[in-house]
Amino acid sequence: MTINAVDQVITSDYAIYQGDSCEVIRAIPGDSIGFGIHSPPFEGLYKFSNFDRDISNNDGPAFWEHYAFLISELLRVTKPGRLHSVHVMQLPTSKIRHGHIGMRDFRGEVIRAYEDAGWIFHSEVCIWKDPVVAQQRTKSIRLLHKQIVKDSTISGQGLADYVVTFRKPGDNAEPVSGCFDTYHGDGDGPDFSKYTTANDGRNWYSIEVWQRYASPVWMDINQTRTLQYRGGRDEKDEQHISPLQLDVIERCIDLWSNPGDTVLTPFLGIGSEVYCAARMGRKGIGIELKPSYFAQAVRNLDAMDRDMGGLFAGEAAA
Repeated sequence: MTINAVDQVITSDYAIYQGDSCEVIRAIPGDSIGFGIHSPPFEGLYKFSNFDRDISNNDGPAFWEHYAFLISELLRVTKPGRLHSVHVMQLPTSKIRHGHIGMRDFRGEVIRAYEDAGWIFHSEVCIWKDPVVAQQRTKSIRLLHKQIVKDSTISGQGLADYVVTFRKPGDNAEPVSGCFDTYHGDGDGPDFSKYTTANDGRNWYSIEVWQRYASPVWMDINQTRTLQYRGGRDEKDEQHISPLQLDVIERCIDLWSNPGDTVLTPFLGIGSEVYCAARMGRKGIGIELKPSYFAQAVRNLDAMDRDMGGLFAGEAAA
């Protein structure tokens, strides 16, 4: 089945498409994706564009109807036994929209939607976030100390990020195997030089990396290491963007994919997931609806190509 995107850039190491992910994904062959990762629109929280096809412009049942279709398509294109990771967080409620200040279980809603589509809930990890930075960004009264003084029944903890991961049923024909050779996270990671022999050193270094990755709470993610940008907003958009940290993407790709695997994101944004996949020796596929985000992703990936000394040279196709 051939579906034409509005625009596309295809190289030997990545392919990105401007278009509706619910349409473009139908052209991806079944059982072809080695790993997937994305950050979906957080239902009811932000509007990323004024397009009627933008899933973030849907609330309630309409949002879940569109997202459920995409979740099923992600299941179709993923190889049996392989994984897809989703970046989520619990969402705040407001007096204006919900009639009260509190929280809603968006993380749980996403998990149930994937299970309903036939995915297996594989794992989850909590990502620590600085509550002071969160308060400065969101202006939430729940995080203000003066609210503690006034009435602490309104106060609450900051909202952490989560990566929830799902496995497609079936046997994995190509094991993702081998030791970790690199640490992805804030700081230098384990010290390889303290080991005495090359073979034992590689094994023990990998064990130390895994002990950090296996933690149910990742405290070592650099919150500011993102593909941020200045030129992706449109005049009529709600001015918000939240690119996923590169540390998180790299860690998940290293954990759950092999070099040469195809890594898919249905919400490309400014290109973070494809950027990491290509730099780590995978093939990246990304789909983005919003023209300004897609244009910024093109610029980010083009800059990566130049930084890598032409390693990812390829022709752009319109």
